[in-house]
Amino acid sequence: MTSKAEMRGPCEVSWFSALCDDDYEYLGVPDPALKSSFDHCRNIALAAETGGFDNLLLPSGYALGIDSIAFAAGLAPLLKRMRLLAAIRCGEMWPPQLARQLATLDQMLGGRLTVNIISSDLPGESLASAPRYARTVEVMKIVGALMNGEAVDHAGEFYKLKLEPPRIRTVSGRRPAFYFGGLSHDAREAAAEAADVYLMWPDRIEVVGEIVSDLSARAARRGRSLKFGYRVHVVVRESEAEARIAADRLLSRLDDEEGARIRSRSLDSASYGVRRQAELREASGTEGYVEDNLWTGIGRARSGCGAAIVGNPDQVLAKLNAYRERGIDAFILSGYPHLHEADLFARHVLPRLDHGPLRLSGVSDSATA
Repeated sequence: MTSKAEMRGPCEVSWFSALCDDDYEYLGVPDPALKSSFDHCRNIALAAETGGFDNLLLPSGYALGIDSIAFAAGLAPLLKRMRLLAAIRCGEMWPPQLARQLATLDQMLGGRLTVNIISSDLPGESLASAPRYARTVEVMKIVGALMNGEAVDHAGEFYKLKLEPPRIRTVSGRRPAFYFGGLSHDAREAAAEAADVYLMWPDRIEVVGEIVSDLSARAARRGRSLKFGYRVHVVVRESEAEARIAADRLLSRLDDEEGARIRSRSLDSASYGVRRQAELREASGTEGYVEDNLWTGIGRARSGCGAAIVGNPDQVLAKLNAYRERGIDAFILSGYPHLHEADLFARHVLPRLDHGPLRLSGVSDSATA
């Protein structure tokens, strides 16, 4: 019998390049060899392409690590097949220039650019949730129109501009797919209004299904539809016992005060999504598992995505397929250290997943470019 996951068709499987100083052998214990740098993050990227991943998230944080757009430009000539999912802190960027930069990147990648829109403040600024997400929607609409080669006559709350599109275009002539996440009401409304792929952080299986249903309904009210992505860490070993030992080892040298400092230094440390990750940790058992194979210990030393799928290859595969049955179309995975865990996942799980680059109508698609 064909499963619901198989009926959904291929899912996109992405890895993570630790641009934001987020790579460790022991969580919370800095290692100069794993610190964010062009060389280290390039090596992760090349390993992900060799391993067969479809896409690679390039995260962005003002205070942390190296710049995602500059890194993408340096990496583009080195890649042959894999897409890049470049994170953009849109509150920091002037939309017309952002459109031009992204179109240039897409050309450098041969049409393989995707974009993770982050509804960020400007460094040193703090906007309330509703106006910040309203500004994000304006950015997505302006950038999208310009990248589609359309003239813009925009009179919004945050941007007032009238101009022709830049000459530089994407390979396909269409804008890249916009991936976007956020759990608050304002974030969900922004996603329904202007995003293509709604990203969520780890949660219980039933909650994942509820979020998919809610966002699908919000998009449908606007005559739109969304794809869904799931961002989670993985710890896969040949046996479940080995995977649990590896997970526990990650926390074996963590100082709780240092963990709290790491969680608080992110600009989004007070967001609704981060609070939800803390709720999951608080609801987990003494070993940190909030449900079968979903371990919340990662969040003790990390702001944002705070849980990992932990288990043997069969268990990890089953967990991913369970999410697919709830409506997930794409996964963004990571593990510690990133090079080591990418290799383990690529050998033990990835060949058993029906996967490939996410296809979206009306946006740039390297399959047709």
